Amino acid sequence: MARAQRVTLKEIAARTGVSMTTISKVLNGAADVASSTRELVEEQLRASGYRRRKSRQRREYVEVVLHELEGEWALAIIEGVRETAAQTGLAISLSVSGDRYAPADDWLDSVVRRSPTGIILLFAGITAEGRAKLKARGIPFVLIDPAGDPAPGVPSVGSANWAGGLDATRHLIDLGHRRIAAITGPADVMCSLARLDGYRSALMAAGLPVDAELTRFGDFDRESGERHAHALLSLADPPTAIFAGSDVQALGVLHAAAARGVTVPRELSVVGFDDLAVAELASPRLTTIHQPLREMAEQATRLLLSLLEDSPPEVTRVELATSLVVRDSTAAPPVGRPEG
Repeated sequence: MARAQRVTLKEIAARTGVSMTTISKVLNGAADVASSTRELVEEQLRASGYRRRKSRQRREYVEVVLHELEGEWALAIIEGVRETAAQTGLAISLSVSGDRYAPADDWLDSVVRRSPTGIILLFAGITAEGRAKLKARGIPFVLIDPAGDPAPGVPSVGSANWAGGLDATRHLIDLGHRRIAAITGPADVMCSLARLDGYRSALMAAGLPVDAELTRFGDFDRESGERHAHALLSLADPPTAIFAGSDVQALGVLHAAAARGVTVPRELSVVGFDDLAVAELASPRLTTIHQPLREMAEQATRLLLSLLEDSPPEVTRVELATSLVVRDSTAAPPVGRPEG
């Protein structure tokens, strides 16, 4: 099949009546262009499918965009990107921008001016307009564990969150637990919902009721784990096990249990998610779902680099397997506690 002919800037100039110099300024993110002219050029770039060829002057680095720089989760991702990028001679740059749902409004214009080789975003997504701007400038991007469901064709790498939630809950059921609670992340984040769906699926497959009273949405932090654990353990019929949406959240559960004099795992079993180093250091050592964070970062970086080639990969949405890691925070429910 013959390859479609590339649209040139000269053609864009003819269609818009805008000078080549001004079009170049728009592409490079220059501020001294009238907003109406910028919108006209951007619309024509989108409509024509224009894509800039890779420039020899482009800075040879990958930009990693996060909503926060703290935490072992982010560090594992950063190191995976850094090591894989370095194998091809690329450096990395970090941007802390916006929240977990999307970068800040001014991020896109600033990244256009910086013109990195490519972009990797953690949790966040990009609007259709933003995707078009990056495509026109030949800057590929990949999402890692996106908060929302990416549009078709948007490259992303994640983990098997649903299967992880299923395995965590099934482990507790196999130990004999019947009243199992779940504390997950925000209700509008896809990985939170997927883990919760896995939890619910395991309960239904075992013929157990899905009790809304035992389901709590928080954040993937210690504070929400602790707060919701206190509430769950205050119920007239408290759970004998809690599945937390992250290891850090599970630490909050352990802290709440200790404060209430509830021993883990004799009186309460706890399962986390991520398998961070803190899971091995917790007391008791935390049973958790291993999420291949470093491998996710490596795969995302390789996918990003392949998007720079003339023949991009056919598969642009990758999901890596999770696995159960059993340690000391789970056991059979207390003897004499009525279950089911």
